[in-house]
Amino acid sequence: MPTRLLQSISLRLVLIVPYVLLLVGLAVALGVLSYSAGSRALSTVSGQLLLETVGRITQAVDRHVVGSSAVLESAFPEGMPAPPTIEQDFHDIRNRFWVATSIHTDPNDYVYYGNEAGQGLGLYRRSSEEVELRMKLRADEHRAIYRYQGVDGHLEFVRRETTLFDPRTRPWYANGKTTDGHTWTSVYIDFGTLQLVATRARRVLGPDNEFAGVVATDVALKALNDFVGRLKVSPNGIAFIVEPDGNLIASSASANVVVLPDGSYGRLQAAESDHPLLKASYLTVRDRIAVVSDEKLPRVFEFFDPEGNQIHAAIDRVRDAAGLDWVTVVAMPASDFLGDVIENVRRTVVLATIAVMVAVAIGLGILSWVSRDLRSLAAVASRIGDGDLETPVGIVRRDEIGELARSFERMQDRLRTDRLTGLANREALLQQLQRRIEHARNDRRNPHVGVLFIDLNRFKSINDNHGHEIGDQVLQEIANRLAHSVRAEDLVARYAGDEFVIVTDNVTDRPALDQVRLHVEAVLRAPLTTPQIAGLGLSVGGAIGGALYPDDGDSPESLLRHADHAMYADKLDRRRSEPSGVVRFPQRP
Repeated sequence: MPTRLLQSISLRLVLIVPYVLLLVGLAVALGVLSYSAGSRALSTVSGQLLLETVGRITQAVDRHVVGSSAVLESAFPEGMPAPPTIEQDFHDIRNRFWVATSIHTDPNDYVYYGNEAGQGLGLYRRSSEEVELRMKLRADEHRAIYRYQGVDGHLEFVRRETTLFDPRTRPWYANGKTTDGHTWTSVYIDFGTLQLVATRARRVLGPDNEFAGVVATDVALKALNDFVGRLKVSPNGIAFIVEPDGNLIASSASANVVVLPDGSYGRLQAAESDHPLLKASYLTVRDRIAVVSDEKLPRVFEFFDPEGNQIHAAIDRVRDAAGLDWVTVVAMPASDFLGDVIENVRRTVVLATIAVMVAVAIGLGILSWVSRDLRSLAAVASRIGDGDLETPVGIVRRDEIGELARSFERMQDRLRTDRLTGLANREALLQQLQRRIEHARNDRRNPHVGVLFIDLNRFKSINDNHGHEIGDQVLQEIANRLAHSVRAEDLVARYAGDEFVIVTDNVTDRPALDQVRLHVEAVLRAPLTTPQIAGLGLSVGGAIGGALYPDDGDSPESLLRHADHAMYADKLDRRRSEPSGVVRFPQRP
């Protein structure tokens, strides 16, 4: 009977009810033992509070800077070669910069680029519709400032700067030029706003893979400083973010920019702060951070300040692959939460109740999170069962559910992949081709989708004369050649046996598809070089037929059918020994 009852109850109730009962029992036990365990309980609660607060700061830092990577990739996508001069690609660069500054307007409202010729182009977003363009096209000219409305708005000249700006002399350019990948510049003061700013930069290569320039974006740290300043740790508690060298980035206890004796502005060193708790906390953290590995963070610790007061604190460290390295600290005096015994008892009861409520809320949230992901997996499984192999799982976890999600993804990959060649199989080809047709159909630029149908020559004789093992190796080498002979965004699939299909997007016209076909023909004609078959002196070549969307069909089946007919026409032409330097596309019936 109990088993049947459990089977009839939802998973949510089975997990929640014992959890809630356990927490209620824990709250009762804490009430009974509060007098003797008050101090310990309060110390535990304070530790959790510190960890939660330092975790919030770390998450805020991550949210604040993570968008800068997407901004750079939108401005200059990885692998996109830079033009020799800005004016050669000015319109596209301007449009990409508009999109880049739309992603995370706060704090990434400014993106800019400089090249080895001393040219510079920057776009600063003043509002959702108005931007300011800062441009120089010669190394010896001063930057011109323009404004315009909308993504393709007319440029209105505003003024020309009086000082000569050379991007090649700027720190962000030097850092980007000498670093392989993303890099952060040192935090500096923007003397226009007197706020701290960090710059993220990345080198950009030219068509010859040589260094061409640097793209960068500014990350204003004012919002981060405001967030830390608003944190309420305890009546006398503080929170701050500091660089390992001691320069403050954000603080709830003091400013991060100070006026120097000469009237200029400089950054505040935490070790020189006039706030005793901030100074003492940093000096303690400075010694600890050097001996504590990142794997042991965040962590709580205790120390005594110069006046002998006991301090509870927590530290964490924020690092990324671009070189960001910041330390977050939360500290509060023990006297903020320790009073006499009666007050401790009262606080213990109150905090225990709050802790139970928070734990119940977190538990309910976790259960909702788990059940939501399980429902998502069930939905994905249903769609896969219906034949949709491209459905994204969209679950990133490190627990058993995450492993189950990864198993679904591996299953999808196997269902989409031809086992022998590693290329997309026929089912994946049809689904991808359908998606690309729909994308092209909805694109106002009226792009085309090209399809090449390839049938290998002499493959049957190779199989008959040398065996299926040699035939499999031939298919594998041909598949590898085709995969490396097209663009990364093109699709290469094994259609059946010795038949392959290439799908290429954004084909401008039929002559452009002809060029792709000629290139593939040349790739196929080369002798086979796989070590096991190189000595046999084999080559295959192939007959290739092409089709173009929307000219030759508006569905995957019609395009493949047209390309297949064109391939057979090409094969007949070759058998008749007719010239094949021109790609033939039979007229649609």
